[in-house]
Amino acid sequence: MNYFQKPSSPINTYSFFVGANPPTFFNPYSSFPTIDRTAFLSPFSFIVGDVTIGTDTFIGPFVSIRADEGTPFYIGNRSNLQDGVIIHGLKDEQFKVKGKKYSVYIGDRVSCAHGSLIHGPAVIEDQVFVGFNAIVYNAWIGEKAFISSGATVTNGVYIKTNTFVPPNATIDTQKKADSLSAVPKNESNFANEVQRVNAEFPPAYSLYFGNKRCSCGLACS
Repeated sequence: MNYFQKPSSPINTYSFFVGANPPTFFNPYSSFPTIDRTAFLSPFSFIVGDVTIGTDTFIGPFVSIRADEGTPFYIGNRSNLQDGVIIHGLKDEQFKVKGKKYSVYIGDRVSCAHGSLIHGPAVIEDQVFVGFNAIVYNAWIGEKAFISSGATVTNGVYIKTNTFVPPNATIDTQKKADSLSAVPKNESNFANEVQRVNAEFPPAYSLYFGNKRCSCGLACS
């Protein structure tokens, strides 16, 4: 094969891992993820345990979603977890959302940018933007908040609706969280555009690869 000539279709194996969590002394029950057929799982993504993923959500390459310690996880509709996002949780540490306890809850139309870490217990409400390499751990992020690149939000704080966390900031007290300003218009526009662009990927990539999944983790044509 001439590798300098554009192929008519992908030439590499398209594979991901989706499976039940292994039983342990602290989590003896195995649960298999529930993933809507319209969601797209990129190559080399890894998803185990009691994870729910909603409609038209994009899971980028090398995303790790491990509900093997803290559990369950919920990821809503039309959200996007970009390349290298990590989601994990501490055992027995949860927040209650809509009457149910979650280790990690991510709402609708949320963007988690490349390399961000969401570690439970954590709640991220609808239309939040989590920037490149940002960390959300033991925190509740209100709707339409903007967590800038390199920022850390932790220590049980609540970030109010439409709040802006500056680049590389560490928000580890409620006093710091309450002193933050509203999301600037340019950053709000940026977050909306990121969400809009990534919302096109699930149907587009599904057409490209074929939206048929085998239990072995390989795409079938």
